[in-house]
Amino acid sequence: MEKRALRKTLIGVVKNRSGDKTVKVVFEYKKPHPLYRKEIKRKTVFHVHDDENVCQPGDRVEIMSTRPLSCLKRWRVVRLLEKAQN
Repeated sequence: MEKRALRKTLIGVVKNRSGDKTVKVVFEYKKPHPLYRKEIKRKTVFHVHDDENVCQPGDRVEIMSTRPLSCLKRWRVVRLLEKAQN
């Protein structure tokens, strides 16, 4: 039996809830400028499947890539790392 490849995991912050069982997660990273080599802040927004509806804006979560779940959702919440400070 073949082994499945490891799936990508990222840690990001929930930006907002965008419907039932869906959240937007912002993944921020730094990348060097091609010419000047100064680090530039970049971000990517992922539509993530939140099966239990536990995530709220400001929470830090770990997400994992998965099969396409809808038109935009390709990631799912693995676990909640820390709750937002309200």
